Amino acid sequence: MTDQPTTTAKSTLRVVLLFGGRSSEHSISCATAGGVLSAIDRTKYTVIPVGITRDGAFTLQPDDADMFTLNPDAMPEVVDNGTRVHWPESSLSRELTVTNADGTTRSLGDADVVFPILHGPFGEDGTIQGLIELTGLPYVGNGVLASAMGMNKHFTKLALEAAGVAVAPWVKVAATQWQREPAVWRQRASSLGFPAFVKPARAGSSVGVTKVNGPDELDAAFATAFAEDSTALVEQAMTGREIECGVLSGRDGTETRVSVAGEIVVTGRDFYDFEAKYLDVSAAQLICPASLHDGELWQMQRTAARAFDAIGGAGLARVDFFFDGTEFVVNEINTLPGFTPISMFPKCWAASGMSYPELIDELIELGLETVR
Repeated sequence: MTDQPTTTAKSTLRVVLLFGGRSSEHSISCATAGGVLSAIDRTKYTVIPVGITRDGAFTLQPDDADMFTLNPDAMPEVVDNGTRVHWPESSLSRELTVTNADGTTRSLGDADVVFPILHGPFGEDGTIQGLIELTGLPYVGNGVLASAMGMNKHFTKLALEAAGVAVAPWVKVAATQWQREPAVWRQRASSLGFPAFVKPARAGSSVGVTKVNGPDELDAAFATAFAEDSTALVEQAMTGREIECGVLSGRDGTETRVSVAGEIVVTGRDFYDFEAKYLDVSAAQLICPASLHDGELWQMQRTAARAFDAIGGAGLARVDFFFDGTEFVVNEINTLPGFTPISMFPKCWAASGMSYPELIDELIELGLETVR
């Protein structure tokens, strides 16, 4: 464990690493922080680890990757240690300060860039991006609009349809609509056929997602989805291979870049759920690069870039597809994908020739130059 940042002479860029947060993906964000802390180039960067507790307190955390390792028996989390990190007083300043548990306050120095690695609501949905915009600090990743669009599956689908990108047929249901007229919405959901998937409109990591095999399972599935969000989607189940790829903005105005493809092969589960993603290593294989011929790879990359541009993406994203051998149907765009060293986003870029530390460098450089 290294010491927390001080105001000593600065020869490196100061990166504010934001992680944790109020969403149900708190622990996954912490695991991502652990990955970044373990790999970021300390000759280039001084890291200020700002962990957001489950209650939303901004705390100064130890610069210790081991504290945030993903462990199925003890999921990592931001512990409230009594510190409170304060953002710059105005957009004319870049100085962060911290009030310690004993009430004393000290400077953390001027921040050069903020690197948010928060997943889910209050982190991936444009809210934290809006806060950073108010400070005037440069930051990594998508802006307010693209983050909000990407987080909301319904509006993502509308934007992609308008851009000519194929998406799975769906029905949007608000919790209030379901409460008023459940029979009507059961019928509309059933019109998509079964099996289908019921999902919260704004959640990630497959949290709150249920595979539904018949109308008698809809009530329980909606209850699960509405526990995460006030709006749910019913999606027609798509057949085909599950293909994913990483997307990066172009540098200096060049075209959007797309990695090679990765493929998820699920074994022993109905779908790629939360446990398969993070807790049960035997439940799925992440194959990268996936086997696609040149024409298929070109088609996937072209579709991913079009999807990214359709939501006004900046920085990074992961685009997830169903591929039936002919058409790539977008399942979702993840504007802040999982970023541990074994996650699909960095694996795809590693297979494309960009290592994990180089990818961190690239994201920070993009954050410094991006005008949203």
